[in-house]
Amino acid sequence: MPDTTGIHAEGGVQLLQGLAIFALAAFLMAFVVLVFGKLFRPRNPNPDKGAAYECGEAPVGPGWVQFNLRFYVVALIFLVFDVEIALFYPWAVVFGGGGAPNAGWEALHAMRAAALWDMLFFFGVIVVGFLYLWRFGYLDWVRSLGARTDEPAPTTAPIRTETVAPPLAEIIAES
Repeated sequence: MPDTTGIHAEGGVQLLQGLAIFALAAFLMAFVVLVFGKLFRPRNPNPDKGAAYECGEAPVGPGWVQFNLRFYVVALIFLVFDVEIALFYPWAVVFGGGGAPNAGWEALHAMRAAALWDMLFFFGVIVVGFLYLWRFGYLDWVRSLGARTDEPAPTTAPIRTETVAPPLAEIIAES
């Protein structure tokens, strides 16, 4: 009678030892490269190395500028839905029977049913998130401030006026 006291992976302790050796080797390679760079790189401090660099042009204005947080929100929404689409492929492989090509009809039917329910739950969570974003206007690029009355009006932080680099007129006058 087979041992059913626990789930055993193929390879057992040897698999874990191989993974541990692999992880240790990866850590040591990264650590050795960093130490080697620290010990042998040239140390030539220069004030020009600490200056701001913008594609070869002298920086104009402060580095602290306000930007629209919509860009951040759109990027996060894109990542969420992009990951969702990326996870559909392995699901389709399992649902199509590619995960177990030699499985019998009963096992394939059970695997398809489990994969279907898993994907419906996953897709349901994503749809709820999408509806939340749609309901509160996060998918609208131009969002009206009067749309919600339960939120306080947004306040803007003061824009910094001091500059790190001299104004462009001074740079041009010096050259």
